[in-house]
Amino acid sequence: MKQRKATRRSFLDTALKGGALAGTASLTIAKDLFAQASGPIVIGHHCDLTGVISSWGFWHDKCAKAAVDIINKGGGIAGRKVELATEDTESNPAPGARKLRNLIQRGNAEFIVGSVHSGVMLAALPIASELKTPYFSTGEATEVTGSKGTRFSFRTGTDTYSIAAASVPWCVENLGKVWSIIYADYAWGQSTNQESKLFIEKAGGKVLTGIPVPLDTKDFVPYVAQIPAESQVVLPAFIGSLSVAFYTQAKAMGLEKKMKMFSSSASLESIDPGDIQGAAEGVYFFENFPRMLAHKNDEYHKEFNRLVGIDDVYAKEIGGTRVMDKSHGWQAWEDIFAIKTAIETSGYKTRKDIEGAIVALEGMQMKNSLEHPQGDKLIRKEDHAGIIDCYISRVENGKYEVKRRIPKEDIAKNMPLRHNLSTMPV
Repeated sequence: MKQRKATRRSFLDTALKGGALAGTASLTIAKDLFAQASGPIVIGHHCDLTGVISSWGFWHDKCAKAAVDIINKGGGIAGRKVELATEDTESNPAPGARKLRNLIQRGNAEFIVGSVHSGVMLAALPIASELKTPYFSTGEATEVTGSKGTRFSFRTGTDTYSIAAASVPWCVENLGKVWSIIYADYAWGQSTNQESKLFIEKAGGKVLTGIPVPLDTKDFVPYVAQIPAESQVVLPAFIGSLSVAFYTQAKAMGLEKKMKMFSSSASLESIDPGDIQGAAEGVYFFENFPRMLAHKNDEYHKEFNRLVGIDDVYAKEIGGTRVMDKSHGWQAWEDIFAIKTAIETSGYKTRKDIEGAIVALEGMQMKNSLEHPQGDKLIRKEDHAGIIDCYISRVENGKYEVKRRIPKEDIAKNMPLRHNLSTMPV
């Protein structure tokens, strides 16, 4: 067993040094390790490949495939080859739910790296729990590790609760105390509105209004016009084309001259600020993985960028035009390595061993490494929430410049437990 672990470690070391992952000697080692196995481990990927959030799904797919490739070339998980089974959620809760059932019942997926679309993941969780399959959410609606969570729901990244806990106190102190929130009227936007309001008021601020905006909106003028003139800070919560429409139309209306703006990373994920004619210039954004390498400049971050094929400044595809959803896409990579650790430390072999794997995930601590390039983190035992270092950045000259790093310890203190999933049955 010690020799097997050392071999896998050397594989990651080789990758980190820019070595050839598919060298002949390494492939021979991997083949020998697989020879000891009792069949492949199937990890399902509930991925948003088409639909409104497909620009993110592209990167989640790429990250998951790259992680599985590295693991298999290093000998697999506990000497067993990993197979990645992927289903397209279509960024839509109804087909997404059907696709998840297919992944588990027909594809034999034993663990799921889940959707980044909050509506999809909320529809998926009851099915994953019914079928006793751990589901790693990559979206941010807090209910998955909150009021609707189960022993089978996990998250390594942030949610609307932890984002508000991490960012709002600083923003109220430094940007202004009088806020308005304008948000996409679906699960994530609604959750952002609710959690942000709670923390703004807790920090001594005031929310004048929350303005829901339908998902098919193209003309933002009537909604922006509802923002009270006395607002000091506006929190927009949109994604994709809605974000582009909001920022460009808000700028045309001169909103940024009257008040400051702060939003979560989701608001400009997979979008280069330079592509929207400076409409997001000066806006503050929450990040949970700096878009710029310079703001977490270590060998693991740099190698992760290289392996997924993005540049170190704009997170833009090398040789292409796509921009990575940098604050979310890393989870598809890291969740697979967390699953690997849970399987190997618990001795998991078949579905009957799932409780041991869940116990291994509860309270799991992960160190900054190539496996976890976002940085040190833990999955809080009680609510299965990811506790990570976070950042507040500002768009300046088209780049995300970090203004404040919030240590994970400070975030944990500011987000007291509201639910204990670890006492629920498996």
